[in-house]
Amino acid sequence: MKVALAQLAIEPGDVRGNVDRAVAAVERAADSGADLVALPEMFSVGYFAFDLYARTAEPVGGETHQRLAAAAREHGVAVLAGTVVEDLGETAAQTDLAVPSETGLANTAVFFDRDGQRRAIYRKHHLFGYDSAESDLLIPGERAPVVDFEGFGVGITTCYDLRFPELYRDLVDDGATLVLVPSAWPYPRVEHWTLLPRARAVENLAYVATINGSGTFDDADADLLGRSTVYDPWGTVLASSDDDPTLVTADLEPDKVASVREEFPALADRRDR
Repeated sequence: MKVALAQLAIEPGDVRGNVDRAVAAVERAADSGADLVALPEMFSVGYFAFDLYARTAEPVGGETHQRLAAAAREHGVAVLAGTVVEDLGETAAQTDLAVPSETGLANTAVFFDRDGQRRAIYRKHHLFGYDSAESDLLIPGERAPVVDFEGFGVGITTCYDLRFPELYRDLVDDGATLVLVPSAWPYPRVEHWTLLPRARAVENLAYVATINGSGTFDDADADLLGRSTVYDPWGTVLASSDDDPTLVTADLEPDKVASVREEFPALADRRDR
């Protein structure tokens, strides 16, 4: 399976322009032979545009998701729309989907299959409180689904979740062999950005793909550091980037996770506490 990480240039508050760039990235990735395209965290509004969260929030199935589902269907490629600000009240009112609260906002990723059908919804579990308004503005999710796609069990986590290894263990126990991590990781924490996903790959003997944005948020004095990267189950970097907008692509082998886990059966050696 060929995965493409769309490291987008994100303009704070420019929802239409950002979504246009996301749809164009899906098309380019599909043209390059990708089977799965993944987008960064808060790609539509920009993570640090906290004052615009409420104004730009959409329900699951809103305009942004409709456009990306259509792109998936048109180009025959799966899309992780990860993430947008979700209006939980609107989702509850317009669908029969379970939501963690019938009011408030969430940081929400949606996985669309090649036919544009919604296969999974993931709401960020761990909300960032350090020098960030996220934990004040948003409601955390409760579920961590695993989707079967092209021989992989695909799990989803978001950015700050990387610091909580127990979430990844739960995903592995539910069959995850590839974890996609849409993110908005800023300078100066470059070392954390390279260390944590590699550790999650090594300790779980799974593929981990981190999808970061690119851009400057003057109001927050923050620059996204890019460096979207695909790690294999040994923690080896298969593909990576600098901090400029780009597509990062890598070919993943469905059988490699099983063979690595057989060769090095650390997961089988776990003991209950």
